[in-house]
Amino acid sequence: MKILTLVKCVPESTANIRIKPDGSGIETAGVKFVMNPFCEFAVEAALQFKEKNAAAKAEITALTVGPAAHADVLRTAFAMGVDHAVHVCDDALKNIDELALARVIAAAIKDGGFDLIIAGKHAIDYDSGQLGPALAECLAWPHVGAVIAWDWAADFKNCTVRRRIEGAEEVVELKLPALLTVDKGLVEPRYPSLPGLMKAKKRPIDVKNLAALGLSAADFSVGAIGTTMGEFAPPPPRPPGRKLSGEPADMAKELVRILREEVKAI
Repeated sequence: MKILTLVKCVPESTANIRIKPDGSGIETAGVKFVMNPFCEFAVEAALQFKEKNAAAKAEITALTVGPAAHADVLRTAFAMGVDHAVHVCDDALKNIDELALARVIAAAIKDGGFDLIIAGKHAIDYDSGQLGPALAECLAWPHVGAVIAWDWAADFKNCTVRRRIEGAEEVVELKLPALLTVDKGLVEPRYPSLPGLMKAKKRPIDVKNLAALGLSAADFSVGAIGTTMGEFAPPPPRPPGRKLSGEPADMAKELVRILREEVKAI
């Protein structure tokens, strides 16, 4: 079985994010980048499947799209235990959204012969959760999102998964090839060992640009894809709080008036 895991390089969750003066993106100087936590779940899920199901003869590839510096996330995947890594790197892909990104990945893996794609439910930077479903549509594959448990058939061609929905869990049966996006709870990611990280620096990464995928920068112009990343802006500053004083009954009346007339919450 050939398994593809999608990994993304994102700012660390505790990083202080600053917007560039022209609104074209975030300032990256001094920001530590790491593997998206939900991508860690995807890689770990693939690794545990391989370790627990030797008969499946699983072979795991990690793929990322981004600038040259984002190769570090593939080194982390190597240190965790994946077998191969693919890096799609091209300046023309700087400002594409996740729908266009799905087209790029579909082109990159069209001849890969993958049986299963595992991705994180979403990335903690843009938090859209669009990439997995969009890639499944590009491939015409079935997709199940927010997976928290799975049970494989003996031939590894069918799988029963559990996913979170509002107020309950849903059980879905699917047949490979398929794409799953995984949620917190399916697995607990391992920490890459220091020797593993050192060895990962010497592992080969298959780097591809758009030309190698049979694509060009023109394929990702606004006219061609219809959408592109717009302006980045910080959230508006939170208004200062208000403090009421006086008798409790009077404060309650004033609070109701504020909520009804000013905030219009009731």
